Amino acid sequence: MSLFVLATLRNIHLGVIMFAAAAGVGLWLGGMSMDDIVGGFPISLLVLLAGVTYFFAIAQANGTVDRIIESVIKRIGDRAVILPFALFALTTGIAAMGAPLAGLVMMPIAMPLAKKYDIDRVLMGLSVGSGISAGGFAPTSLFGIVTYGTAHSVGIPLNPMVLFAIALGVNILLLIAAFFMFGGPRLLRSSTRFDSKAALHVDLESEPPLPGHPFERQKYSAWSKSATETQSSGVMVEESAATSKMSGVQIVTVVCMLGLIASVITLAAIGLEPDIGVLCFVFATVLTLVDPRTGRNAVSKIDWSTILMVGGIITFVGVLEHMGAVDMLGEAASQVGTPLIAAFVICIIGGLVSAFASTTGMLAALVPLAIPLVSGGNIAGWAVIAALGVCSSIVDVSPFSTVGATAVSTVDEEERPRTAAILTKWGLSMVVVGPALTIGALVVPSLV
Repeated sequence: MSLFVLATLRNIHLGVIMFAAAAGVGLWLGGMSMDDIVGGFPISLLVLLAGVTYFFAIAQANGTVDRIIESVIKRIGDRAVILPFALFALTTGIAAMGAPLAGLVMMPIAMPLAKKYDIDRVLMGLSVGSGISAGGFAPTSLFGIVTYGTAHSVGIPLNPMVLFAIALGVNILLLIAAFFMFGGPRLLRSSTRFDSKAALHVDLESEPPLPGHPFERQKYSAWSKSATETQSSGVMVEESAATSKMSGVQIVTVVCMLGLIASVITLAAIGLEPDIGVLCFVFATVLTLVDPRTGRNAVSKIDWSTILMVGGIITFVGVLEHMGAVDMLGEAASQVGTPLIAAFVICIIGGLVSAFASTTGMLAALVPLAIPLVSGGNIAGWAVIAALGVCSSIVDVSPFSTVGATAVSTVDEEERPRTAAILTKWGLSMVVVGPALTIGALVVPSLV
């Protein structure tokens, strides 16, 4: 934990300091060889993250993602009441495309729409935030890859689709609760109509200040800049541009997206373990052959920063495991009480720390350390890991995290104090609500 604090205070890349710590601790205290230390670097996760971010970087660069956003917004209907749910669904889809924070491109669109159609800004912010949390656990996105990939690396079977279904279900429940708490019933009674064409001309004159954690700012800045450029160059210009047909490259990209989804589902259905990273590289190769220039430029968009961060954390955890730190945690966990209470405590810790630190970092660090909780076989390991993952992400709507800070920065200045206060209460309440909901729904039924 001290390494997380040091990296945050000094604005150092977490993966760098973790990898250096793994080498130092392993050599001097663990008596390990350098080959053994480096051997703990998760190559399979590297392939997953590189393949997914490369494929969807191509889809972003050739404009396919932007065209999908336009198409969906034009077809979601004309009642304002459906906007929070429509934006949740759209954000979920975008966040599922490799990087959860890509869903932040919807926040500057959602907040002006909320103002125009008199929707509570908190509700709209939670809609986008919940979509990011849900989509992030898709088998093709970062939270999901880190969670089930790390679980598999330590011998805990966790189905990627089950993880995604759990995250999606929890966030839908939270969105429904937010809908009725923040003006939903009034929208149901209102006759306000939603102008789908006007939604494509939302003003994004200013980019919000960079919020959040140092490990996520660069990624957010890139996606936010992309969103702003898209609005100014593609969506906000002439209406003919918004209604034009997709190019041949974009059609091929959509076909490849559908092919990727179909491949994952088919392989899982017939009992095989789909390697999503390899599949992404296969379909990315197709797109590169169709459009070599975009494919070549997309190589620089591979999320090497996250790969290094996750790799450094898991390598360090591997050293700790070799030295017996995991066994010590098991003894400490057994003294907490029943495995159920221990699982509840670790989910609270994950949520609390994640509210102020990198969610990805928390997932990579805490998933392996949850092994002692399930080593006795009294509770299902997949249930504990899934609960821990969801609890670490639903707190991100607090203003102390990137998602919540973005929501606050995209509302009018006079509305920011109220929005920040409510999102703070909501985010911190999720530290307790999340574990209570997920442990009750997932872990309790698994008790034997």
